[in-house]
Amino acid sequence: MYKFKEIEKRWQEIWEKEKFFKADIDRNKEKYYVLEMFPYPSGKIHMGHVRNYSIGDVVARFKRMFGYNVIHPMGWDAFGLPAENAAINRGIHPKDWTLSNIEYMKNQLKRLGFSYDWDREVATCLPEYYRWNQWIFIKMLEKGIAYRAKTTVNWCPTCQTVLANEQVDDDGGCWRCGTTVEQKEIDSWYLKITDYAEELLQDLELLKGHWPDPVIEMQKNWIGKSIGAKVKFPLEEKIEDIEHIEVFTTRPDTLFGVTYLVLAPEHPLVEKLTKEEYKEKVKDFIEKMRKTEKRKRTTGELEKEGVFTGSYVIHPLTGEKIPVYIANFVLMDYGTGAVMSVPAHDQRDFEFAKKYNLPIKIVITPENETIDAEKLEEAYEKPGIVINSEKFTGMKSTDAKVAITEELEKKGLGEKAIQYRLRDWNISRQRYWGTPIPVIYCEKCGIVPVPENELPVKLPENVKFTGEGNPLEKVEEFVNTTCPKCGKPAKRETDTMDTFFDSSWYFLRYCSPDCETLPFRPEEASYWMVVDQYIGGIEHAVLHLLYSRFFTKVLRDLGLFKADTNHKQYKFFKAGEPFENLLTQGMVCKRWIKVKTALSALGVKEEDDLSALINALGGKSENKGKTVKKFMAENRIGNGDNFLLVISNDEIAKHIGNWEEKLEELVKVHGELSKMSKSKLNTVSPEDMINRYGADATRLYILFAAPPETEFEWKMEDIEGAFRFLKRVFGFVEETASIFAENPSLSSLSKTGKELRRKAHETLKKVTEEFNERFKFNTAIAAIMELFNLISRFKPETEGDKAALKEAIELMIIMLSPITPHIAEEMWKITGHKTLLSTHKWPEIDKKALIKEEIELPIQINGKVREKVTVPADINEETLKETVLNLEKVKKYTEGKEIKKFIYVKGRLVNVVVK
Repeated sequence: MYKFKEIEKRWQEIWEKEKFFKADIDRNKEKYYVLEMFPYPSGKIHMGHVRNYSIGDVVARFKRMFGYNVIHPMGWDAFGLPAENAAINRGIHPKDWTLSNIEYMKNQLKRLGFSYDWDREVATCLPEYYRWNQWIFIKMLEKGIAYRAKTTVNWCPTCQTVLANEQVDDDGGCWRCGTTVEQKEIDSWYLKITDYAEELLQDLELLKGHWPDPVIEMQKNWIGKSIGAKVKFPLEEKIEDIEHIEVFTTRPDTLFGVTYLVLAPEHPLVEKLTKEEYKEKVKDFIEKMRKTEKRKRTTGELEKEGVFTGSYVIHPLTGEKIPVYIANFVLMDYGTGAVMSVPAHDQRDFEFAKKYNLPIKIVITPENETIDAEKLEEAYEKPGIVINSEKFTGMKSTDAKVAITEELEKKGLGEKAIQYRLRDWNISRQRYWGTPIPVIYCEKCGIVPVPENELPVKLPENVKFTGEGNPLEKVEEFVNTTCPKCGKPAKRETDTMDTFFDSSWYFLRYCSPDCETLPFRPEEASYWMVVDQYIGGIEHAVLHLLYSRFFTKVLRDLGLFKADTNHKQYKFFKAGEPFENLLTQGMVCKRWIKVKTALSALGVKEEDDLSALINALGGKSENKGKTVKKFMAENRIGNGDNFLLVISNDEIAKHIGNWEEKLEELVKVHGELSKMSKSKLNTVSPEDMINRYGADATRLYILFAAPPETEFEWKMEDIEGAFRFLKRVFGFVEETASIFAENPSLSSLSKTGKELRRKAHETLKKVTEEFNERFKFNTAIAAIMELFNLISRFKPETEGDKAALKEAIELMIIMLSPITPHIAEEMWKITGHKTLLSTHKWPEIDKKALIKEEIELPIQINGKVREKVTVPADINEETLKETVLNLEKVKKYTEGKEIKKFIYVKGRLVNVVVK
């Protein structure tokens, strides 16, 4: 009997006690580093975690059985804003909240039987980890990679605190008090990732064929290399020592179409350029931008707005006066914070020009076509032929880019330039739950790094979480210190690091989690690195992966990330690339139904009495004197919420005996498919699935449902199917276990015995290829299921057939073990094996068994299949022709006709062409 709870608990305890998955350096074996992106300890694992980690565990278990020395670690991305929010909302310390979540989630992961080396576990919130964040920061400071500069942040004037983007609601208000959020300029710490921009871009070539193409493309776009020109627009009136405004453009071919210049409202020149009569309007507009979330200004969702400064610049080649505006679609963070606007050939500029009635001058047209500026409905942004551009008229726009840039260089008003969209990384966070930035401010000595022998700078624990300001600023014993250089009173930095800092090198710490002298031992990293297979969600395709690549290059330049030239992955070490192969798993989705959709499907309106809704759901209720709208308001249910909140409410559910079935029916017909999320209430608890069906069935279903890279829809009937399959397999193995007490020989196989053996080794070949190369676990599982169907029907005729059955069952159990390890171990034991299956060597494919003695061939007459024939696999064409033409059905279609051709596609088909 398949008692999955007992089986899974027993084997998990054995694996843990014996430390079967502990990884130690063994230079006589080839290493394999498989890694899943580590989780944030939010409290419970979700199905996205289960899918990610199940994929990694199959790879780890298979590679271990295949002979590799496998490292498969796990840890916790444990700093972050949610813990601080929990402290504010629940009155619990972030440390206590985080560590309790880690303990709970760790037990959940263990219940799934993942083969982690828990001796290598790291948690980024512990001083023994973040000490090395601080060490790396100081090294970056010494190299000039870390620096301090001004930045603009979301600021709540009521809470007196900086807000993360996710703490600003859709209306631009503070998540806690609702006050309109402002933009405020403060000092922040940056990392000069732009120093590595070109290398980060060029090394994507090394990753081609190893990483998904969309991820490489997303990284390219984020780095955003642009080749163009810097252009100087002289000011009409010189202001102090400022003579011009410099812009960067990728389209110098459109220079003659510039009709206005735009500055970012934050541009330092705005105040100096603004004439007295425009100061009030400019001031009001800047204030409005202070209260406008920066993200909205970059997405294009805002209507284009701006104001005139009253100042002009001079066109560098025509001498024309050009007005200078400020506008909401230009940011100081991008380029120079100034844009030359060509409304005929840039859509943003076109919309702005239309709104403010600014000139639109066409300077590029399609070949052999003309464009009328007055009839233009959108900007023409494609290349073409240059017009209205003095001596450059008639050139192709691609040639004009070069020629106009050269002209600017001659006049000293421009030059060829390369620019990157990538900005330096702001790592400062005005929050408590993060790595303290190890810097001291001294009135005499300035900015002083904390000495290495004083690391880590620990987070104080006697902190009050009110939601107002940065909690660290109020801890006097933390803030007040002495300068390491002069010994005088000084102040500590109270900003903490962006949590991406923590996750940008954790994979290296796994190599030496106990190291107390360096972030990791270079000699150990040179053995385990680089990560052979990294697995995680597409949502991390840009920032996490880009920052990890950047960190590894910096650590390479610090001399820590290095390997001998004979290392198999030397080219990755040389490039400072941490991950050789990347798999981005698809999302786990589930159907749900919105309140609005459900009401519409039921023919109920919000103004209707609540009894109308109850009756439409199949219940019975008299007039209640309460509308659906009032019921929703009382229960704080919105139109976009899950209808589950309505139908499960006691006020309605008590009238409907089978509300779960009714909801399921509505979801099936009218629901929508979305990624599982708490906000949509369409999640499935992994814990519930483990309790109901077991870890193995949960793993089997989630791996069988779809290829790893694609999303799939969670269906309860399908996980039930996975459970039934395992139950059948287990029952069959129990029933046939007696065969393993015998020792039959393969010498006397019947025809069906040979077929079973061929199928077993065919399946082994397919599963090996899918596990080792393609990671198409769904097709591997399908092949195993097909093999089991054949095994379960097989009736041995000879002693050799018993041997074939015994071998097929063994192979099936071994092939299942990376996917469903607990049941596989149990069946391995039931069949009399004394050693653990987890330590067993992956079987070799018997190529001789794959050879078919007989093959079935379809027979076509003039391309249409009319018959089938079973013949020896090595039959020659002459014998085959004679056999085919003598078949009764073939005679029927060829009688009295001329046979023009006899075509044999070896091992596949026969085609007889007759006339």
